[in-house]
Amino acid sequence: MEVISCMRCKRLFNYLAGPKLCEGCKKAIEEDFQKVKQYIQDNPRASLKQISEDNAVSTKQIQQWIREERLEFSKDSPIQLLCESCGDPIITGRYCAKCKNNVAKSLSSVADQKRAALAQAIAAQQAKKDDKSGMRFLDT
Repeated sequence: MEVISCMRCKRLFNYLAGPKLCEGCKKAIEEDFQKVKQYIQDNPRASLKQISEDNAVSTKQIQQWIREERLEFSKDSPIQLLCESCGDPIITGRYCAKCKNNVAKSLSSVADQKRAALAQAIAAQQAKKDDKSGMRFLDT
């Protein structure tokens, strides 16, 4: 455990893991999130700027919640989100479901290839080890 200063309020606190924010700031950010979430539910046609101004929360923070898929917008919202990969419209996050599936499949196939290569390397080491096993005699 180390003592660091909070990125938001600059107070010192014992840091364990996660965002470098003290408990008070984490709680305040979560309260802001709940306020913004309720505001979006009550005002589905609000713009990002309007949401930010009416709730005293930065647009940067709201965009972070969108990327984290904590906030979701309706299809008719003026806030238009596009998939960063293919450009299709989305309601939350950074990627559409199709692109997420493609990335997951790619990662899965790479992991399978790595597992297979590791299994081959282990088998080769085992075979090499087996060749050296046993007792050897010298002819005199």
